[in-house]
Amino acid sequence: QVQLEESGGGLVQAGGSLRLSCAASGRTFGGFVMGWFRQAPGKEREFVARIIWSSGNTYYADSVKGRFTISRDNAKNTVYLQMNSLKPEDTAVYYCAANNLLNGPDYDYWGQGTQVTVSS
Repeated sequence: QVQLEESGGGLVQAGGSLRLSCAASGRTFGGFVMGWFRQAPGKEREFVARIIWSSGNTYYADSVKGRFTISRDNAKNTVYLQMNSLKPEDTAVYYCAANNLLNGPDYDYWGQGTQVTVSS
């Protein structure tokens, strides 16, 4: 069974940085796309970034492009989201998700989320 466990959230001042981690277990992820999503209070969940595990190709939402970087460590089966120049509007619960490309475009597995709070 695939499990995703996020960590690294916390409280940071505007302009600061945080690095989120997503430890993935239960299988190999060569055929997966790994994504980060976030959900702010009263808002719908939104896409943040994704990475194709096998190639390392990345894609970002416009709102985080140039500030956030997604990466993966094959040896540790871990995906990271480095967040720099944080803004109060980045405050949200951040979720890691995994999409098995064999099953289509929808994300199949989700973590429990980690809270990121950016103070002004």
